[in-house]
Amino acid sequence: MHSVRRRWAAALLPLPLLTGCFAARDGSPYDAGAGAGGGRLRVAMAFPPAERFSPYGADATLLSRLGVTEGLTRLDGNGGAVPALAESWTRESGGWVFTLREARFQDGTEVTPAAVAGALTHATHADPGPAALTGVTLTAEAMGERRVRVTTATADSALPLRLSSPSLAILSPKAYRTKAGTGTAGSEKSGSAEGRSDTADGKAAVDPAGTATGPFTLTRTTGATRATLHRFDDYWGGLAHASGLDVRFIADGTARTNALRSGEVDMAEAVPVSQAATLDRPTVREVPTARTTALFLNTRSGPFADPAVRAAAREAVDASALAEGVYEGHADTGRGLFGPALTWAAGERPRPSGRPAAKRPGNTALTLATYDNRPELPEVAQVLQQQLRKAGFSVKLEVREYSRLESDALAGKFDAVVAARNTMLDTGDPVSYLADDFTCDGGYNLARVCDKAVDRAVAEAGSRADDAARHRAVLAAQTAVLRTDGVVPLVHQRIIHGVGASVRGVILDPYERTLVGTGTRR
Repeated sequence: MHSVRRRWAAALLPLPLLTGCFAARDGSPYDAGAGAGGGRLRVAMAFPPAERFSPYGADATLLSRLGVTEGLTRLDGNGGAVPALAESWTRESGGWVFTLREARFQDGTEVTPAAVAGALTHATHADPGPAALTGVTLTAEAMGERRVRVTTATADSALPLRLSSPSLAILSPKAYRTKAGTGTAGSEKSGSAEGRSDTADGKAAVDPAGTATGPFTLTRTTGATRATLHRFDDYWGGLAHASGLDVRFIADGTARTNALRSGEVDMAEAVPVSQAATLDRPTVREVPTARTTALFLNTRSGPFADPAVRAAAREAVDASALAEGVYEGHADTGRGLFGPALTWAAGERPRPSGRPAAKRPGNTALTLATYDNRPELPEVAQVLQQQLRKAGFSVKLEVREYSRLESDALAGKFDAVVAARNTMLDTGDPVSYLADDFTCDGGYNLARVCDKAVDRAVAEAGSRADDAARHRAVLAAQTAVLRTDGVVPLVHQRIIHGVGASVRGVILDPYERTLVGTGTRR
């Protein structure tokens, strides 16, 4: 259960605010040779470190967005795996072999095959483990001076995608020698950096401060309110323009927006829809994301165990009213599980056939739940309540903070749940998302779908190694999922970011993994 909570805490994190051509780059995103001379950037983040900057949980994405950590691969604008610390890779019998580029850790040591294999091995032993390794048994071993062999218990054609996960970042051996209660980054609260991952039994912690490979190194934290990062001058991708980052964690969206408006920060991520109009138009940056908000119907118990009642709920929903009303035009009407930010999924709308006819609900009572970590979701739930009531349902709303909702939602204690899910965050592999969320053995199956046709379609997609064939099979599996009426796509979210007029080189990342690169500056 803890691993699920970490996964969805990460999924709740808002998208990086960046302006650059994320999708246009098919090589390194780091602007090699960007050069020095820039000042420090002041950044307002929406979510504070929740797990002491653990590289294995929700904070892994926070570290990657701030330019601290990297993996062997990264995702390009089309969702494909491209080089990061690994400059190339080949598939061999029983596994994959990755050739490393010349790079250094922030502690000055070289990125070697032994160090990389050790970092991946530590990730496999983490408890709770990284979401990217859910259901995967991975082994890594050094091969000569520049190569690492990575194998899995069963063939994994998506391994290069999986290794792009922020939770599989490569840290130096020093990161794993830190004992709980100590740390290399200074903290104004204690002798250790707030944000270190330690274990309940006092075993060795994992410390990303000064042990990662990104263009910025974490040097100081103040509880969960501030962090200081300095430029890493030996970064393999070139010297960053900005000399460092001064980060503030401001959970309140209005306060975060006000900090940008008043000039206290240079960038503020995840500006609430209600605040977008208060900013000068040139400072507003909007980016389509891989995050879809959907209505999940409990297919195993309660009124929605009846497919005809699920069909009635689906027909009652007007998703366009949500996109134009609740999101004020800052979202796209839901067309499927995968939104327009994913170019391979942006074509024809899925049209499932063979759905049962809807039957009149006859004042059927149901409980609709959501969480308030994202301010738009309770409003979405209220609109859905009205739409479902108009169709003849009797709807009770339940709104909680996410951590208080999750276990009950997974246990099927609600008839329906409104939730937002980034379909590419954990592994970058849409098959893994479908397997986790909609198959009989899925670990995050909010709709509690268990359908043989869905399982077969997802398995078929997982068997395809070629990217184009895999994507076609994923779209076929999507259609099988939608045919169950266990999930009703509502909107594909766009995230609004506030960027000061003097800031350049911010990256617009639909996968919510990056924030600042070497070219980001003011």
